[in-house]
Amino acid sequence: MPNVNPTGVVIPSVEGRASTSALGRAVVADALRAVDPVGARGAEASTDWRRDYLVHFRRLVEAGLPSRAAALTIAQDGLASLHERMRYRRNAEGDEEPLEAAFNAAGEPLATVTVEGRGAAERELVVPYKGRNLRGEELDRQLKRWVAAGTIERSCADTIRTVAAHPEWLALPGRRVVVLGAGAEMGPLRALLRWGADVVAVDLPRPAIWQRLTEQAERYAGRLHIPTAGDQRGADLLHDLGRVADWIEGQEGRLVLGNYVYADGALNVRVAMAVDALTVRLRERRPDLGLAFLATPTDVFAVPDDAVDEATRRYREATGIGRVRRPLRLLSAGRLLTRNYPPGLYPGINDSLVPQQGPNYALAKRLQRWRAAEARAAGMPVSLAVAPATRTRSVVKNRLLAAAFAGAHRFGIEIFEPATSNTLMAALLVHDLHAERPAHEHPWQDEAFAAAHGGLWRQPYSARSALGIAVLMGIGGARG
Repeated sequence: MPNVNPTGVVIPSVEGRASTSALGRAVVADALRAVDPVGARGAEASTDWRRDYLVHFRRLVEAGLPSRAAALTIAQDGLASLHERMRYRRNAEGDEEPLEAAFNAAGEPLATVTVEGRGAAERELVVPYKGRNLRGEELDRQLKRWVAAGTIERSCADTIRTVAAHPEWLALPGRRVVVLGAGAEMGPLRALLRWGADVVAVDLPRPAIWQRLTEQAERYAGRLHIPTAGDQRGADLLHDLGRVADWIEGQEGRLVLGNYVYADGALNVRVAMAVDALTVRLRERRPDLGLAFLATPTDVFAVPDDAVDEATRRYREATGIGRVRRPLRLLSAGRLLTRNYPPGLYPGINDSLVPQQGPNYALAKRLQRWRAAEARAAGMPVSLAVAPATRTRSVVKNRLLAAAFAGAHRFGIEIFEPATSNTLMAALLVHDLHAERPAHEHPWQDEAFAAAHGGLWRQPYSARSALGIAVLMGIGGARG
């Protein structure tokens, strides 16, 4: 008989049953309450959270735009709500306890196995792209093409150029990057090892994961530090937070805690919350701690004025699918191919939430953005980069998303391969650990800086209004 009571960090029960919808409604309402009480009541009153969350997650951004204080209040109150509501269960028959109990589980301290790389460290920034290795002038030309196509922000290209001009940064001397979710396709582990960095790896105790990561570490130039318990490599963040926290705390060098974890459905919220609890614990014990995150482009962001203007121009000048825009809009009662932004309204709101990814994914990713904003305001070093849509296994296993990816180029959206994305994102991390980002007045500007959104911010049409057509075109292209 299946275990009906999950253990470790868990979603709180409502009337005897874990409910991610109840959690999502409550957290969003708590986050909005002080700044937007009408929005908070709207979230609480939702009867179909899987559909309604799209409106309320957008409102979380809109309500924070009037001031820095409003945005930070939303972030801080949302985080506080999650920490208050999430629970820990020691065993399937046990009661739910406060989240803090996750750090009290007993067990022998984790030991460390260090794998020394045998390769030569790369002393030049090289970005794999469509079968080529871009470096030097060729990389610079591709950065210019991406900017011209609206694929990345100009600040992203400039940041990558800065890293290319300082190859001595790549090995991150004096630092250790803790990669939580070390086996993730979007994580920086492989790039950092190629560059000769010290990497602390945390992922589930599954032999296949560690065989692959160990082989990579031996092939490249860096050093990989792995938690072990007896003959078992790896650690489970949901169940073993106390030992993981103690183990990471004992690592040498200036630590950067990188959050690259991912899971499906409700498990994504649970593991994201485990990481955030770990973050809070470690920042109390390691004042040198820095944080790193990847934001998904399929979320809601405020975007710069020039992104709004470019999308408006492209809407006005659209060819191809734009030639049949009017009849499509009439047939769909205005739902298809709507403008990305109202012209002249700044900053723009790019709403690229994808219903197929669901409210749990949105909450897990918003949690990370909230923590980045809160920590940056508290004076912590923070690297948060908007990563492009990427053909990872976790995404393309969804048929609709795979088809949408196949048709996305018809709307000026570039879908990246994992090797390109994770190298670019690792380079942005290296930059943020060596050079201070520009000071911004508002958290939305911090999020927009150096964004590599794949074109979602500068295309003429809102993402959801083009999604169905992209799916049809992608399916047709695949059949062809």
